[in-house]
Amino acid sequence: MNLGYACINTALSANKIMTNRTMRRKTFEAKGLDYVSDLALLNVKDLKTIVQWNNEMGIKLFRLSSQIFPWTDDYKLSDLKDYDEMCGLMLEIGEIATNANQRLTMHPGPYNCLASPNQKVVEKTIRELNVHSEQFNMFGFEPSNYNKINIHVGGAYGDKESTLTRFCKNFELLRDDTKKRLVIENDDSPNEYSVKDLYEGIYKSIGIPITFDYFHHKFNTGGLTEEEALKLAATTWPDDVVQCCHYSESRRKEKLDESIRAQAHSDIIYDKIQTYGLEPDVVVEAKLKEQAVFNNWSLARPRQ
Repeated sequence: MNLGYACINTALSANKIMTNRTMRRKTFEAKGLDYVSDLALLNVKDLKTIVQWNNEMGIKLFRLSSQIFPWTDDYKLSDLKDYDEMCGLMLEIGEIATNANQRLTMHPGPYNCLASPNQKVVEKTIRELNVHSEQFNMFGFEPSNYNKINIHVGGAYGDKESTLTRFCKNFELLRDDTKKRLVIENDDSPNEYSVKDLYEGIYKSIGIPITFDYFHHKFNTGGLTEEEALKLAATTWPDDVVQCCHYSESRRKEKLDESIRAQAHSDIIYDKIQTYGLEPDVVVEAKLKEQAVFNNWSLARPRQ
């Protein structure tokens, strides 16, 4: 089982190595695309450092920030003055990751709602998802769920069944390379979508894999045990792509503070991840990022 972390490396960020430099809308409008390109180039350069660091530390899974390129709604990536240089760097990063078997993934933000009844939201979501896929193309990756673009349905909108139908219909509006990378994740509210809901309402219709989130499942089981849900999600992944899951634990339990929201993530993880005989890749969603991965590795080592 490979463990990874998401977006920020806490050790390197202390030295200002990061990939999420962005700006306010007002700054974007004042400084324009040249400033966007300056920030994006710095983000890409630092991403290379992080991917190399991951390799040195034995980390085989990393979720990329969705803010490498700020304000992507407003321009084409090829419009940026440093586009050619960034393409070259990203191809280098892709080669580094591929040679080290380091899996890179993405998780666009919650405002991406492919099932929204608002057509403007759908159009913006399609553009955003296609831009994420374009970035994977820039790394030189072939389109597949290995480099997954992970989203949620985005809400029930008063009718879960028709919302799932709308998701499947709008899925067909995506570019082919984006379709081949898209996966769907279970939610942490019974008012939204369990693994079983996604299996019946999306996988059976359009065949995209389900990312099993262990922590979300605790709040929305859909009548399945953890083992049943994990294994049902596993059946949705192609034979040649390792299943990818998300794992986190309760910050309320960690801090012994009942005022903390039940679904809030802990700083690190304390329990051994149960995989029930499977060998998935697992993104650890904890506040201390790579430190949480190292802590879990220490739990897995036999005691002397």
